[in-house]
Amino acid sequence: MTARIRELVREVAHRLEPQLIAVRRDLHAHPEVSFAEHRSTAVVADALRDAGLTVRLLEPTGLTCDIGSAGERGRVGLRADLDALPIPEQTGLAFASRVAGVSHACGHDLHTAIGLGAALILAELDRAGELPMGVRYVFQPAEEVQPGGAQHIMAQGVLEGLEQVFALHCDPKVDVGHVGSKPGPITASSDTLTVTVRSPGGHTSRPHVTGDVVFALGQVITQTGAVLDRRLDARQGVNLTWGMVGAGRAPNAIPSEGFVKGTLRCLDTAAWDRAGPIAVDAIRHVLAPLAVEADIEHVRGLPPVVNTPWQVVAIESAARAVLGDDGVIATEQSLGGEDFAWFLTRLPGAMIRLGTRTPGGESHDLHRGDVVFDERAIALGAQVMAMTAVTAATLRPD
Repeated sequence: MTARIRELVREVAHRLEPQLIAVRRDLHAHPEVSFAEHRSTAVVADALRDAGLTVRLLEPTGLTCDIGSAGERGRVGLRADLDALPIPEQTGLAFASRVAGVSHACGHDLHTAIGLGAALILAELDRAGELPMGVRYVFQPAEEVQPGGAQHIMAQGVLEGLEQVFALHCDPKVDVGHVGSKPGPITASSDTLTVTVRSPGGHTSRPHVTGDVVFALGQVITQTGAVLDRRLDARQGVNLTWGMVGAGRAPNAIPSEGFVKGTLRCLDTAAWDRAGPIAVDAIRHVLAPLAVEADIEHVRGLPPVVNTPWQVVAIESAARAVLGDDGVIATEQSLGGEDFAWFLTRLPGAMIRLGTRTPGGESHDLHRGDVVFDERAIALGAQVMAMTAVTAATLRPD
């Protein structure tokens, strides 16, 4: 990577920063949930076309944009995600969500603005004759649903012709000016479990003459995780957490139906293959003596994101070129899921975590309505992703 490329990337990012922040705020104020990102897709497509780039629209939402010529060094893939969450916003920001019950509580508005910035930087490198390879930027819909939009757009050929692929994710617990990196698995698998329990119902004074749906759900909630702890190796990091439960409308009536729904996560790919069937079997045995009927739905979601070593070297080298040697820090594997994992079942690649916390400021957590991101991360992230494409093409294993 030449000094000329580094300087040009910085110069273009600095010039684009006001535009990218404005795009981020516009997307933030108009969030769209999975597979409904029509406006978001149009915003990105229009900005890319205005820069003279050719856009391929995906179905039903999302887009790709090829930059430069693949040539001898092939084409590098970069990915950003578009969708928001069905979570009410509580930030009080001037550009807070205008859509009731929906917000960008996972930072995908930043991801999209960063992706747009990186694409525009790479386009300028190409025009200056400084882009040593081809790049495809993939703006993906529906990361927040399982099994995720990645598989949906893979079926539309978005990975065809790519040699490797990279992504980043905001981390509001890491300071701006830093990225967290880890070879190997960096996220967990994520499945959903839904248990629906039924009985004739009845009076709470006579639970012995019916199936007690509420009691049965309580047993599922408290016992299933304990069974998994004894059936799977604790070192495989299996976690079952229930996020939704519902039953009944009166305190003196045993309802005839209720449900519980949650996520089953594993740090280990081998455990992912076993945990779902074991959980379903455990739930059946827990409910067997309780005189209820049950439907148990296990939806196999997505595998862990497993970063390949050489691509970690490439993305860390790019980050150091932008942030300095101290800008790359080690990060831990998370139990969170990310459907970028599906891309990595087909291609080598890596994901890093981009710091979005204001230094000395408050730490936030993702998927909360009050999460706030430091917008200085946008121009930095755009530089890191643009430099990653260049580094990946020029740094090659022996």
